[in-house]
Amino acid sequence: MAFNVLSGVMFVKSSFNAVTGDLTNMKVHQSAVLSTHLAQEVVHLGQLLAHLRHARKVKQADAALRAGLSRNTAYRIEKGDAGLAIGQVLRYLEAIAPGTTLAGLLNESDPSLSALQARESTKRVRDLSAAELDDLNF
Repeated sequence: MAFNVLSGVMFVKSSFNAVTGDLTNMKVHQSAVLSTHLAQEVVHLGQLLAHLRHARKVKQADAALRAGLSRNTAYRIEKGDAGLAIGQVLRYLEAIAPGTTLAGLLNESDPSLSALQARESTKRVRDLSAAELDDLNF
């Protein structure tokens, strides 16, 4: 019984193609698998990280560099991409605010967040009364 090398190579190649074809179809986008509620929580987490970064006046590229991530990954974290590893998110948090925990971020307990909120809060200006307008009239 003689073994034909060429037919053996063709068999291996066709088996490999069948397996890899199945693997490419198995690729899953995390946003499609998550429930709506969990997807919203991931987006909220990204918004909190972006807000904290703004409050700390850290550029996105600088935070990504400190965390050992690409700027594109930092962008994806802040946009709430569910396909990223939790370790990447935690490294990004540590790069923005060293010592801050995930629980602290979710509670928004960082002092820089309250300072940013005070800076951004709009002050309502009321119209002057007739008497006040007369006082200002020259």
